[in-house]
Amino acid sequence: MHRPARWGLGAAGAGVAVIVGLEVASLGEMNLLRRTISEHGLGPGGWIFTVGVALLAVGSAAIGVSLARKRLAGVAGLVALTGWSVGLLMTAVFHKHDWSVGPSLSGNIHRAGSLVAFLCLPLAVLIISAPWRGRRPRRRRSATVAFALGVCSAAWVAGIVTAVLVGADSGLPWYRVVPLGLVERGLAVTEVAALLALGVWGAARLGPQGGDEVLDVAAEDGGHVDPVRVDQPLRL
Repeated sequence: MHRPARWGLGAAGAGVAVIVGLEVASLGEMNLLRRTISEHGLGPGGWIFTVGVALLAVGSAAIGVSLARKRLAGVAGLVALTGWSVGLLMTAVFHKHDWSVGPSLSGNIHRAGSLVAFLCLPLAVLIISAPWRGRRPRRRRSATVAFALGVCSAAWVAGIVTAVLVGADSGLPWYRVVPLGLVERGLAVTEVAALLALGVWGAARLGPQGGDEVLDVAAEDGGHVDPVRVDQPLRL
C-alpha cells in the first residue's frame, strides 16, 4: 500500500469518526434535518469539531500526494483536490455564524470555505477518475466507483443550486426550500465516500501477487502505452 495514501486514509477515517461521534452524541439535542454539521463547531466543545475536520483535510492532502506520485492525477485534478482541503481547513479554523450573537467575519470565512470545499471535491473526483475508467479491469473498477460517487456529489450540489434559484424566485430563504441539514449531510457523506474511493485507488498495488506496482500511462496524444513498473523510467 502506498504510504501517503495509507496515512491519508487513516487521517481522513479518524476525522470522519470524530464527526460521526459528534452527530451521534447530539441526536437528542439537534434537529439533523435543519441544523448543519457546522453547528458542532459552536460552544465549548467546538474544538472537537475543529480537530475532526482538520484531520479530514490533512488526510485529503495526503491522498492527493499519493495520486500525484503515482501519476494518477493531473494538475487540474490536484488543484481541485487542494481546493477541497483548503476549504475544509477554513471551515475548521473559522466557525460558522452564531446567530444568537449575530453575523461575524469568522462566519463569512467559514461559509466561503464550505462553498469552496463542496464545489471542488466533485470537480476533483470527476477530473481525476474520468480518464482511467477504460484502463485495465482492476483500475477501471476503482475509477468507475470514484467517478460514480463524483457524479452523485455533483447532483447534490445541483440540488442546492436549484433550491437557491427557487428561493430567489419565491422570496423564501433558500435554506427553507429544502431541509438544509439533511441535504448537507447527504452531500458530505457522498463527497467523503468519493474521497475515500480515491484514497483506496491511490493505495492499491496492481502488480501480480502483490509484486511490483504498475502504472498505466496516457501518452501525450491521448493514446495508451503499455503499463510500466514504477521503479523504471517512464518512456512515452
